[in-house]
Amino acid sequence: MRSAAPRLSRDDIAARARALGPWFHNLDLHGVRTAPDHFLGDYPAVKWRNFAPAVPADLGGKSVLDIGCNGGFYSIEMKRRGAARVLGIDSDEDYLAQARFAAEVLDADIEFRRLSVYEVGAIGETFDLVIFMGVLYHLRHPLLALDLIRTHVARDLLLFQSMQRGSDDVLAPAADYDFWQADQFDEPGWPKLHFIENRYAGDPTNWWVPNRACVEAMLRSAGFAITAHPEPEVYLCRCATPDAGAVAHLPHLAARMPS
Repeated sequence: MRSAAPRLSRDDIAARARALGPWFHNLDLHGVRTAPDHFLGDYPAVKWRNFAPAVPADLGGKSVLDIGCNGGFYSIEMKRRGAARVLGIDSDEDYLAQARFAAEVLDADIEFRRLSVYEVGAIGETFDLVIFMGVLYHLRHPLLALDLIRTHVARDLLLFQSMQRGSDDVLAPAADYDFWQADQFDEPGWPKLHFIENRYAGDPTNWWVPNRACVEAMLRSAGFAITAHPEPEVYLCRCATPDAGAVAHLPHLAARMPS
């Protein structure tokens, strides 16, 4: 990403940022903060600082797909690390408008498209690094989304984050359980994906909240090997061999998924 003087005045940037609000990403656009009163503080920069060292510092020549890019924070950070190609996708046109504006102000060569995670097969290419941050719990079909990412767009690395609730314990599962054996389901470390029928934190798109064991089990099931866990909700993974039985039905399911 080139370092350039702002093409717009600070007042113009501030006016455009206000018009595009509200923002969930608090970006620094040449001194203009897009969400200075964010309830999580300087978000997501405050979170990014905790796990940034786990992500390759030099992405020169690499391609990056940012799924659920929101206002573009992570897309911009990957461009700052020298990524040759960055594609950000989101299903919300308001977020994409914010991301395009931020990239324009910061002179970052990033492509943004309106696509849902269920449509990643339509992109038609794979990426060295896929970012899937803060999306899983907003999906009605979360494991399908991970399967589609692994099958269609992930070539090497996955940077993953999900809100988690419940126990931080992780139970080592047996290879199989007898039909009458049920005690394991009550163990704190058993993988649990809590379903939210109505709202959580006032958001009707918060459908699921996994515990730690569930997140790690879902990643493994979809064909991702966890290589780093630098922050309580964040994982860096490498592509492994997916469970063939688990993904054999993907083309049929994906065809029926809403965007």
